[in-house]
Amino acid sequence: MDAPLWTDTHAPGIDDLPQSSVRDRLRNALDEPQNLVVHGPVGAGKTAAVRALAREAHADAENDLVEVNVADFFGMTKKEVSEDPRFSRFISAKRRRNSSKADLINHVLKESASYAPVSGDYTTVVLDNAEAIREDFQQALRRVMEQYHATTQFVITTRQPTKLIPPIRSRCFPVSVRAPTDAETVAVLESILAEEGVDSDADGLEFVAGYADGNLRKAILAAQTTAEEAGEVTMDAAYGALQDVGLDDDVRGMLDDAASGDFTDARSTLDDLLVDEGYEGPELLRELLRVGRSKYSGDELAELHALAGEVEFELNEGTNDRVHLSRLLAELGRDA
Repeated sequence: MDAPLWTDTHAPGIDDLPQSSVRDRLRNALDEPQNLVVHGPVGAGKTAAVRALAREAHADAENDLVEVNVADFFGMTKKEVSEDPRFSRFISAKRRRNSSKADLINHVLKESASYAPVSGDYTTVVLDNAEAIREDFQQALRRVMEQYHATTQFVITTRQPTKLIPPIRSRCFPVSVRAPTDAETVAVLESILAEEGVDSDADGLEFVAGYADGNLRKAILAAQTTAEEAGEVTMDAAYGALQDVGLDDDVRGMLDDAASGDFTDARSTLDDLLVDEGYEGPELLRELLRVGRSKYSGDELAELHALAGEVEFELNEGTNDRVHLSRLLAELGRDA
C-alpha cells in the first residue's frame, strides 16, 4: 500500500471517536488536564484517541505532544537509542559514551517530561504500548511523574493496565477503550469513504467490519485496500480484495532474511506488518507457521514449532508482540 494510509489522513477528532464513553472521558480531561491510563484491546483506537485529545488540548500539538512507543523504545540497543533522531537531541556525546542503556532511557524519559511547552501551560507525554515497560523503568517513570506533575501530562496506553505498578496506576485516571461494534465500525468507514469519494454498499461495509472483528485500524486499512484495488467497497469487491491479500511473500522473505542472519531486514518487515498493515501478533505467528511448513522440514520445522509455542504463550500473556516475534526471528538466524 503505497498511498498515504487512511488511518493517518483521516485521524479522528474527539467527536469522531466511535465510543461515546471515551468521548465523554476525554472531554473531561480537556477541562482539567490529568494523567491518564488509556487501556483496551489492539486496534480499538487507543492511540488515535490520545492524539485527538492532544490536538484539542494544545494550540501547537506537533511540538507539545511527545510520543514514545515503548515497544520500539525499550527494545532498542544503547546505540540505537543514542542515535535515534527523536531522542538524540536529549543525549550529549559524553552521556552517550559513559551511560548504560538503562541510564539513557531514564534520561530520555526525564528530558521528555521536562521539555518546555511551546504553547499553553503543559506538555503531553504519551507512552504507547506500556505493557512492555520493565518494573525498574516503571519506578523511574513514577519518579519523573512526581517531579514534573505541574507541567507535564502523562498518558499511558496499554492492553494490560494490570502490568503497571500500583504507584503509577494511582497517579492516573483510567480510560477504558472497548473494541468498537460492527455498527460503529461501519459508521467510521462510511464517513471516510464519503470524504474519499468512494462508492460503497451496506453489504460491503458489513463484510469489512466483520473481517476486522473489532480492530478499527484493520477495518480502515482493509477498506483502503479494497478501494484501491476495485474502486469501490461492495461485498464482491471486498471479498475479492481481502481474500487476495496474501502475506506469503512478505512472510517468506522475512523468514529468509532471519535464517540468513539479516535480522535488521527481517525486523523491518515485521514492523511493516505490525505497524503499517495493522496485523496482530497472534495472526502473524499463524502465518509464520503456515508459510514455514511449506519451507522447512525435519529439524528446522521442529525448531520453528518449538519457538512458535514459546512465543504463543508469551503473546497470550498480553506482552509485547514485536519483542516476542523479533526473538523468534533472531533465534532462527542465530547460527547463520
